[in-house]
Amino acid sequence: MFQNLTHAKVFQEFLQQTTFPDQPSNLYEPVRYMLSLSGKRIRPLLVLMGAELFDSEKIETALPASLAIELFHNFSLIHDDIMDKAPLRRGKPTVHEKWSDSVGILSGDALIIKAYEQLSLCPANVLGTLLPLFNRTALEVCEGQQYDMDFENMAVVSVDSYIAMIRLKTSVLLGCALQMGAIVAEAGFKDQQLVYEFGVNIGVAFQLQDDILDVYGDPDLFGKQIGGDILSNKKTILYTKLKELVQGHDSVILDKLLQDSIHTEPGKVEMMKDLYAQYNIKEKAIALKDKYIRAAYNKLNAIDVSVEKKQALFSLSDALTNRIR
Repeated sequence: MFQNLTHAKVFQEFLQQTTFPDQPSNLYEPVRYMLSLSGKRIRPLLVLMGAELFDSEKIETALPASLAIELFHNFSLIHDDIMDKAPLRRGKPTVHEKWSDSVGILSGDALIIKAYEQLSLCPANVLGTLLPLFNRTALEVCEGQQYDMDFENMAVVSVDSYIAMIRLKTSVLLGCALQMGAIVAEAGFKDQQLVYEFGVNIGVAFQLQDDILDVYGDPDLFGKQIGGDILSNKKTILYTKLKELVQGHDSVILDKLLQDSIHTEPGKVEMMKDLYAQYNIKEKAIALKDKYIRAAYNKLNAIDVSVEKKQALFSLSDALTNRIR
């Protein structure tokens, strides 16, 4: 049934079969709205690809796990957007902008409950392994978000601390998705760990690319406000690297950009980009991203399956970490 369809089509068909009640409309309409936005569906696809890597017959079996990952991810996005006061998500109004903060919180809660509902539909013989991984990852994502918020009130955040935060907030979910697919396919523990670590390293590289795109991306393609991280004084890899290297009068300029209420307009973005250019920050961020790509590929190369079976993951990873949007 599934051999002639791409992973994306397989997942989309499964998602379309998932229904939510009509009432109360202010609970379920935002859920449907969030799921309808044209995201890349990376995480659920990784579940299916993780399963296929070890047993192509288990793609269908892995669908509930893939939907659980997608529902959890969208829960986290709704809540993150509320905390970040973000106006746009995937180029469209965020749930809290379209409805309200309260509606967003409750709709997000409904999504995570639905995620566990899907997880319960996974095969009983692997559920005891899937559930602890999913729970650990869900908590780590929350920890990462808390660290991210804590950083807002810290004058100095080291590059290492930033990497540790994005590993929790973003990367572990990609690793979890791949390992869940491997678990459903009943792969050995060593290979499960390798595919997990591959996903985590790709996740770090993916977030570093996201940081770069926030400043240097095409606004018509990126789907989010260009320079939004700068305007909100977010501690990205660009910021943390600049803070590590900046000196002399440039330090005074940077401090003024972060503190002066005058610099809350687009001019602030251009002034920060000037500082980035002086210290080659973009190039340094790209070099760090490439380091994590290499680490990821070393893990994938170590998995005991044929090169042909790994090719789809190599291709997807290259697209994710070298994307322009």
